[in-house]
Amino acid sequence: MAMDAKIKTAAILVIGDEILSGRTKDRNVGFIADYLTQLGIDLKEVRIVSDDMEAIIDAVNALRAQYDYVFTTGGIGPTHDDITADAVAAAFGVGIDHDPRAMAILEAHYAKMPGADFNDARKRMARIPFGADLIENKVSSAPGFRLGNVHVMAGVPSVMQAMMDAIAPTLEAGSQIESVTIDTGLGEGIVAGRLGEVQKAHPGVVIGSYPYIRDDLFATNIVLRSRDQKALMAAKLAVEALIEELKDQQQKQF
Repeated sequence: MAMDAKIKTAAILVIGDEILSGRTKDRNVGFIADYLTQLGIDLKEVRIVSDDMEAIIDAVNALRAQYDYVFTTGGIGPTHDDITADAVAAAFGVGIDHDPRAMAILEAHYAKMPGADFNDARKRMARIPFGADLIENKVSSAPGFRLGNVHVMAGVPSVMQAMMDAIAPTLEAGSQIESVTIDTGLGEGIVAGRLGEVQKAHPGVVIGSYPYIRDDLFATNIVLRSRDQKALMAAKLAVEALIEELKDQQQKQF
């Protein structure tokens, strides 16, 4: 099967007590997952941790060692509990201070806002670990940053999305994953056993079963995913043949 020499992998680290308490509903993971899929990067893991220094440090170090890219969201605002930048600096063993580049960006931003004071709280958003590159923020100016393979972004969805647009050109992408969805019209229990046989026969294709209820019909969709178009089409034909066989068997029983 024709495949990339090395498929790039990624993880998302969501940071924030408000996510774990349910007070704020995460809207970022799905967006990043879709974005990475379009780039041909495989998202392998998502973690959520609280605003706890050691928890963030441990998660950052574990994920950056295991995956090609790590994307964090949350914890880089102006308040006392926004500690992500400090935690990432600690994870890499580097210092952190007000970055002249970030300070200039924020100073210019607040200068355009009548009555807005570029106070100490807002200056916290300019604290960047030593050696990090800035991630542009076209929405509210306060930058994110990239240190090693870790990309640190805001938790506000519109800002995070703008940062992903800025990050994308810097990522080494692979071939996109193609997918095919087949509505079987059959219950998952009817399809499941034989579907395993198809999966074994087509190892280059990931085959998933997703039950649904529609108009009192309990049935399942089969989703096939692969980077190899020929392998995908071969597996699709095999699944379609299996469905026809199972439907014929059902009709003979009634």
